[in-house]
Amino acid sequence: MVKFSVCVEMVYNDDPFHERIHRAAAAGADAVEFWDWREKDLDAIHAAADEVDLPIAGCTAGGVLTDLDATDETVDTIRESISTASELGCPSLIVTTGPDQEGVGRQEQRENIVEVLDRVAQDAEDAGVTLVVEPLNTAVDHPGYYLTDTDEGVAIVDEVGSPNVKLLYDVYHQQITEGNLIETITANVEQIGHIHVADVPGRHEPETGEINYGNVLAAIDDAGYEGYVGCEFTPTGNPDEALATTFDLG
Repeated sequence: MVKFSVCVEMVYNDDPFHERIHRAAAAGADAVEFWDWREKDLDAIHAAADEVDLPIAGCTAGGVLTDLDATDETVDTIRESISTASELGCPSLIVTTGPDQEGVGRQEQRENIVEVLDRVAQDAEDAGVTLVVEPLNTAVDHPGYYLTDTDEGVAIVDEVGSPNVKLLYDVYHQQITEGNLIETITANVEQIGHIHVADVPGRHEPETGEINYGNVLAAIDDAGYEGYVGCEFTPTGNPDEALATTFDLG
């Protein structure tokens, strides 16, 4: 059975932040997640999650892994985030690679991404935190971003070779970039540590666009995926109704 996490950053973006956790719990979420932790009241978030007995599934790590001049800084940034995630009891830390650096070859950037991840992998293993590396689409939302396709993402994960470095498969981004959702998820399920869902076009809740989410979520479950499926979308209307629609599909 699919376990749903709610990205309170997007789904409930009009509420005071810690109150969003209460709303997600009332809607039936299995966990919550958010983006950058650095400017948030972590004590209030932790207290709210404890009050409703809801795990924090993920947050973002920060750092620019493609910047060869910032390698040490990025390693320190991710290590700090690993420590914070561990304190929050957060199993996944979302890693974005950063932009394609002008004047630097893709191979050099890829080697730097692998180096950064390799240097922090043991920290992640010791903390019980999984780093999930996220490809994003460049056609609509993130022009200039380095990592776009699943194959390269999986290759990077395999090159690092740590059980605590995996892929974040965002169904919305990968539908735009490459399609072939079910086959790709099924073939790479062992390397996938977290999944995000939203429909195309518009990045709204499932059942508002072109993706057959009933089939996709069934395939995720059938493949033996055991992590969270994060609802990272902007609702077209009432957020609770959008989540109810999504949860019913799983």
